[in-house]
Amino acid sequence: MSEPLPSLNAPGTPQIVRDEMAALKSRLDETVPPKRDAIRNLLVATWNIKDFGSLYDKNDAWTATGNASPKRDRRALWAITEILSRFDVIAVQEVTGDLKALRTMIKTLGSNWGFLMTDVAKGADAGAERLAFVYDRTRVELSGLAGELVVPREWLDEIGETALKKQFARTPYAVSFRSGTQTLILVTLHVDYGDSSADRVPELQAIARWMKEWAAQTNRWHHNLIALGDFNIDRKDDDLWQAFVSTGLEVPVQLNQVPRSIFASPGQAELEKFYDQIAWFTKGQRQLLDLELRTAGTFNFVSLLYTDIGMTKQSLQYRMSDHYPLWVEFDLAG
Repeated sequence: MSEPLPSLNAPGTPQIVRDEMAALKSRLDETVPPKRDAIRNLLVATWNIKDFGSLYDKNDAWTATGNASPKRDRRALWAITEILSRFDVIAVQEVTGDLKALRTMIKTLGSNWGFLMTDVAKGADAGAERLAFVYDRTRVELSGLAGELVVPREWLDEIGETALKKQFARTPYAVSFRSGTQTLILVTLHVDYGDSSADRVPELQAIARWMKEWAAQTNRWHHNLIALGDFNIDRKDDDLWQAFVSTGLEVPVQLNQVPRSIFASPGQAELEKFYDQIAWFTKGQRQLLDLELRTAGTFNFVSLLYTDIGMTKQSLQYRMSDHYPLWVEFDLAG
């Protein structure tokens, strides 16, 4: 049975952890907009949290050192929990069959938080992963829809270099949420990396096609449709990007040059490791309804954590992630 993380104010909490969390909270205050009620806003995020499964807490240790396994420790999970708490609903990729870290995080966030997730994906290409949504119940509520996207058989019978030959390796997961009078359908996915970038094109085109057809229907019922997750796009404007936007999906310009990966070269975020996206249709009858984009961004946690150890990015990815969280803020009309 998972228990909440120990309080940061508890006597046994190392001072370095308290100091780092104070710095992390301060940077989050500067970077992520606060949750507002007077003129209500909505903060939606996506984060591929690498191998988000088990948790190292042996002997009440805060830091996993040496050959400790797993590498994710209480110190990292507190940071992950604090980051996620700043958003209203977060799509999380790479949740594993082991749910200790996720359940510990939810209990730490408290009773006002909930989550939904898929079962573990089967098959050699699926990586035994789950897709999940974590959400703040004081800000959003479930509005009734939860399902996985399966392509029609007719799509699989089509011929061509970029035609889809099989179902998605990890079936995209769609859940509807309501905030105030507005309903959103969030579709999250983790595109199969494959043996080459060309292997990803059919999945990307298929999800774009599915989103186009679905948006035309959901619009009639005053629903907003948003795709978010890890699309494994190498760089902006490459063939993978073109496949993703082929049916009119658009990524907000505020996200065009922000880094997605902790390994992306500074100043060239759009040129490599452009994996994660948040996108929707902005034109015609499929565009978002009564949602106005206010701001968008990412959050760089690298320099704020494990400052006493001098941890490399290569090691940090197994405690936090190799991806940054990506987020958007909407103003809600009505």
